[in-house]
Amino acid sequence: MRRLTVRIFAASATVAAFGPGLWPAAASADPTLVFPGMEIHQDNKVCTLGYVDPVTRIAFTAGHCRGGGPVVTDRDHNVIGRLATFRDNTPSGSTVATDQLISDYEAIVLNDNVAVNNNLPGGRLLESNPTVTVQPGQAVCHFGVITGETCGTVESVNNGWFTMSHGVQSQKGDSGGPVYLAPNDGPAAMVGIFNSVWGDFPAAVSWRAATDQVHQDLGGTTNPR
Repeated sequence: MRRLTVRIFAASATVAAFGPGLWPAAASADPTLVFPGMEIHQDNKVCTLGYVDPVTRIAFTAGHCRGGGPVVTDRDHNVIGRLATFRDNTPSGSTVATDQLISDYEAIVLNDNVAVNNNLPGGRLLESNPTVTVQPGQAVCHFGVITGETCGTVESVNNGWFTMSHGVQSQKGDSGGPVYLAPNDGPAAMVGIFNSVWGDFPAAVSWRAATDQVHQDLGGTTNPR
């Protein structure tokens, strides 16, 4: 067991500190589009949406991204949905043990009037297969609204979470973003929800662990597909 010094910036930004958005607003006649990797607001917090299930119309981000109320909006303040449930035991101390269980997810029930897809901003399909797991040394990518897509390798796999290195980057606002396997051809495979930085290593909670928790908290009919 190792202990990592925590460099918690929670990767969620406040609205006042956030610069210009990455994507232009949709025409007013079009429904708001909800997709993985988009910017979301909850009260004064800015985060990244991790995964969107087009069947159940439930979206996912980090639990520590939640605001004081249930409403979730896009960067243009259009209401896209409301918080359904969350877990967040992200430590606030100076160290975290590698065998410590970390849970950090939020489920958002999307409004009926929004359009949804599960395509990343670059157009690649993001698929959910909760049986997929990661191994140390495996190639992995992360998308955040501040840093965009950055890729590297899995550093270590711990208790419900894993760390990354060799190119994966993050800044405030990237919390909740999708972490995925990105083969040269074909869709990306969701494997994590970005959490924070532990020591020098960006970290994500396991998508497999998060979907197990969703199943427990919301019931089997809402399991991400």
